[in-house]
Amino acid sequence: MQTPADRSDAQLEQWLRARYSCRAFRPEPVPRETIERILELAQRTASWCNCQPWQLAIASGAGMERVRTALAAHHAQDVQGKRDFGDPSAYEGVYLERRRESGYQLYEALGIARGDRKAYERQAARNFVLFDAPHLAVVTSPAELGAYGAIDCGGYVSTFMLAARANGVACIAQAAIAQYPDVLRRELGLADNQLVVCGISFGYEDSNHPVNQYRTRRAPTSEAVSWIDA
Repeated sequence: MQTPADRSDAQLEQWLRARYSCRAFRPEPVPRETIERILELAQRTASWCNCQPWQLAIASGAGMERVRTALAAHHAQDVQGKRDFGDPSAYEGVYLERRRESGYQLYEALGIARGDRKAYERQAARNFVLFDAPHLAVVTSPAELGAYGAIDCGGYVSTFMLAARANGVACIAQAAIAQYPDVLRRELGLADNQLVVCGISFGYEDSNHPVNQYRTRRAPTSEAVSWIDA
């Protein structure tokens, strides 16, 4: 009888289960050759008509500090911003339940009491210093490709994060920073027609930090899949 370890997809399952959203990083940078290997693997992502619409701007070193400073300063003045692709109109039903559960797990790991809105705000602000990660990849798509370009970029982000995990690198995908696309365009020299999908902050995880100790729950496939056989 085949055991889970014998399955041909066992390594993929290991990376999927090992990947999580890292919110505390060590300061040392990831070697350039490791980043290039992650990019090489992520480039295999499938895309609509093979357009491969994703474009990345990767900040490190002084460039990273400039972006971090600019985002934090802008967030302090404008907590809302305006994303290129707009915001969800609402979180309702099970989507709201999952969002709340994830938030409560985060706050519990950090010892933040429910209802402590000042502490919530301080933790939210951590998004805009990029959780002290040494690197940021900002993922953009050409405006003319619309939603389908963004969908392809979403697939790219997932592949990037799995490739990073396979190379011992931790990540967090950040939709939060996409609420300041003009700041990112200015600081990273992005073209006006490149719409910001999200950022990926990455580096080596601080495995001792309490924020990296919890894991979010995944719904069973029965909640996502309908079988139509007739």
